[in-house]
Amino acid sequence: MMEDVTLSFDALADRVRAVLEAAGFCAAQAGALARVVAAAERDGAKSHGLYRLDGMLASARAGVVDPRAEPALVPDDGTAVIRVNAGFGFAPAALELGAPLLAERARALGIAALVVNDCGHLSALWPEVELMTAQGLACLAMCPSYSTVAPAGGTAPLLGTNPFAFGWPRPGGDPYVFDIATSVAARGEIELHRLAGKNLPEGWALDPEGRPTTDPSQALAGAMLPFGGHKGSALGTMIELLGAVLIGDLTSRDCLDRIRTTTLSPIHGELLIAFAPEVFAKGRPGDPFARAEVLFEAIVGQGARLPSQRRFTARARSAAEGIRLSAAEVAKLDALANG
Repeated sequence: MMEDVTLSFDALADRVRAVLEAAGFCAAQAGALARVVAAAERDGAKSHGLYRLDGMLASARAGVVDPRAEPALVPDDGTAVIRVNAGFGFAPAALELGAPLLAERARALGIAALVVNDCGHLSALWPEVELMTAQGLACLAMCPSYSTVAPAGGTAPLLGTNPFAFGWPRPGGDPYVFDIATSVAARGEIELHRLAGKNLPEGWALDPEGRPTTDPSQALAGAMLPFGGHKGSALGTMIELLGAVLIGDLTSRDCLDRIRTTTLSPIHGELLIAFAPEVFAKGRPGDPFARAEVLFEAIVGQGARLPSQRRFTARARSAAEGIRLSAAEVAKLDALANG
């Protein structure tokens, strides 16, 4: 009987990269995706780790995403807007290409935006905002999805889960990061409930007839709900506007009309906006990083937890002890790598 295995981050990324390359992914796509998957496993975010491999492979086989796409920077005139054409490959390779220029431009101008067009999205947004916080920059990231969420008061899918992330750098420590879906839960969480045979909490979803349901299968066939009612619905709509309409890419409805399924990776665009705090605060009293620490300490001082602390705790544990995979996960990686 196989036993659980503990791997380093690099070893796990190598295993995932081998799977993707065996499936025909080019080096740029396989490497960037492997790092995102390994980061999720390292941080204990199982719903965004190895679980996503099947979807990547299926999306490539179906031709929805091009596994050999080489992202390309679009020539620009030195403005605050940088563009990368992902060529209908997955987003991580395009983000890794554009991130250094985004950081450079934000430091020079105080603010800059990275527009990624024609990309497949598959995971969380915190990896991209952490690319910026590692450079001492604050960052917002957002993207649409495919229509799976009913607007507040509605009965049918229209908006996407439309994730939204923010990061603030903390010199000498883990950044302040949150990454949320504007739906009550990420679609992957509902899929995990279905796989586990568990009912959903009340208020998460509607069935295909627009009635409240706790059955995950009915929810996947029907519609999820926005968090916070009209507040989440408004934020989801904002992301459709900024992360799709503004950048000339597909809305969640456009995406669903194009690929006609919610079982494959959605195709759309992504928007990152990076800020240099010292440029924005120039000439004003106080260091913005020190002032932010006062706020964070006040939050923690009340007994509250900063977002992403569980991830960072898991990350520290993985650095010390390695990333533990179950025997079943290891067997699946081996089988996929061997074709």
